[in-house]
Amino acid sequence: MSSSNDHVLVPMSQRNNNGLPRMNSRAVRTLAEGDVLSFHHITYRVKVKSGFLVRKTVEKEILSDINGIMKPGLNAILGPTGGGKSSLLDVLAARKDPKGLSGDVLINGAPQPAHFKCCSGYVVQDDVVMGTLTVRENLQFSAALRLPTTMKNHEKNERINTIIKELGLEKVADSKVGTQFIRGISGGERKRTSIGMELITDPSILFLDEPTTGLDSSTANAVLLLLKRMSKQGRTIIFSIHQPRYSIFKLFDSLTLLASGKLVFHGPAQKALEYFASAGYHCEPYNNPADFFLDVINGDSSAVMLNREEQDNEANKTEEPSKGEKPVIENLSEFYINSAIYGETKAELDQLPGAQEKKGTSAFKEPVYVTSFCHQLRWIARRSFKNLLGNPQASVAQLIVTVILGLIIGAIYFDLKYDAAGMQNRAGVLFFLTTNQCFSSVSAVELFVVEKKLFIHEYISGYYRVSSYFFGKVMSDLLPMRFLPSVIFTCILYFMLGLKKTVDAFFIMMFTLIMVAYTASSMALAIATGQSVVSVATLLMTIAFVFMMLFSGLLVNLRTIGPWLSWLQYFSIPRYGFTALQYNEFLGQEFCPGFNVTDNSTCVNSYAICTGNEYLINQGIELSPWGLWKNHVALACMIIIFLTIAYLKLLFLKKYS
Repeated sequence: MSSSNDHVLVPMSQRNNNGLPRMNSRAVRTLAEGDVLSFHHITYRVKVKSGFLVRKTVEKEILSDINGIMKPGLNAILGPTGGGKSSLLDVLAARKDPKGLSGDVLINGAPQPAHFKCCSGYVVQDDVVMGTLTVRENLQFSAALRLPTTMKNHEKNERINTIIKELGLEKVADSKVGTQFIRGISGGERKRTSIGMELITDPSILFLDEPTTGLDSSTANAVLLLLKRMSKQGRTIIFSIHQPRYSIFKLFDSLTLLASGKLVFHGPAQKALEYFASAGYHCEPYNNPADFFLDVINGDSSAVMLNREEQDNEANKTEEPSKGEKPVIENLSEFYINSAIYGETKAELDQLPGAQEKKGTSAFKEPVYVTSFCHQLRWIARRSFKNLLGNPQASVAQLIVTVILGLIIGAIYFDLKYDAAGMQNRAGVLFFLTTNQCFSSVSAVELFVVEKKLFIHEYISGYYRVSSYFFGKVMSDLLPMRFLPSVIFTCILYFMLGLKKTVDAFFIMMFTLIMVAYTASSMALAIATGQSVVSVATLLMTIAFVFMMLFSGLLVNLRTIGPWLSWLQYFSIPRYGFTALQYNEFLGQEFCPGFNVTDNSTCVNSYAICTGNEYLINQGIELSPWGLWKNHVALACMIIIFLTIAYLKLLFLKKYS
């Protein structure tokens, strides 16, 4: 939608020029101008499978006929665990799987536009920022991909500096966010960085999923004070929260209470206590209202019983504890539907233009991008490369291990001789090099698994295309980390082992090791993409490589395998690498020094192999040039197939919760 570009060019001080539909009704305008989000008859059901042998599908209702309106200000969604807070938030933000979802979500009385996910902000519960980058670099990445290329760099930097100042991040702007290996900024600063990533596009509607999770009470209070200041600028801030303290609760403008997917209360937060008192639930003095609401919803009747004792000495003390959670929630839900607050909300919803129109599903379409494929590719590759350099445990350590291992192997097989033992040792070291390239590539499974949450969030928010992310990660992370170890291995081992002393043989060996590493890494990506746990993908990779080793050509002569199993050799990555290395090293070599082929020596009588050509024939390897290059062609085909599988799995990955 073309209005997306208009939105991001608006100065931060202005509102209502963000590409969202304008309000046509004065009834929904509040003290601060901004966008109003309304939701009508929201019902969300999911199908849950149960049972082990006999799988039964049961439909579970997560949200049941939810109606309400969110105006500029702090709009809190409160409720017990499993009550549907995050589900409602995701529905309002158009980030919930539309399958099983019914109802309307309107912006200023009109359906959510296709670019709604891109022009609104969404801060996930677990902060998904790149820990190896600084706060400023993370904001620069968001600005580079979410602001149009027509916007000049100095304008983007000015916006970044303004956000850093507004969020109070000046002192840590050039500090790394931090990982499990790198000490970084505090939890509150990390949360503010996540908020800053979303403020780059100057959204008028900002969603936050439990922004106080993992923070101490003081830091949580500071984050909510920040959100309160932002809401006074005209932003509509909608967030879920579990159990806020009173200093946080009194900041709320609107409160939505959910329990078991049912709406228990929706209205001004300061009227909530009065509303519950009218329902017969009185809050004790000095009790936190948020805790009191959750106690009532969960069926904890101690506070209710105390008030009833004061009001009526003949109250039945055994009646309340006998009530289950479900009846309490149903009673509260029915009471709310018949309350005056619900009537006011209903009248306000009916005044919205387009409230009776059919729901718009355009918000679930493909994100609208403001940058080109090449621009996205360049920035993703740049960030991935910085992440690689900023994580020495994964990059520098691997190169050091490669050097040490190369020296150890070189010492073991040092200066190979041209005799029977030299032939055996050559075959052994070439087999080791091939299998080592395969097993060292298992680490590639982490490429798309570790950053899965980050990718899903950034993709839905319109940062980049799937193709840009895929090729950017492959170019910046996969290629260098498989290329350098192969080059180092070849340079160290080739001359220590005393292999064939020709230039072409040296580079053919290097090229073969690189191709084996790329193929094994591509296979790792094909298996791991879409997985949530690294250990599962690693186990599958290890099992696959063990079976491939059996058909590599060293542990068993491939010519002796029965026809019903011999076809498996064509799926073995080590076989192609080992065959190419053997061809490169053994072709034209002599391993019986001083032997005269005209003499009737023990070499012939004992069926010993005296030349490299005889060894290759015995292994079933063709002596023509095609006997070498067909292995590289096969590896190249496998790379293409595996990368295609990985890309398709990433493309069709379920990106909505």
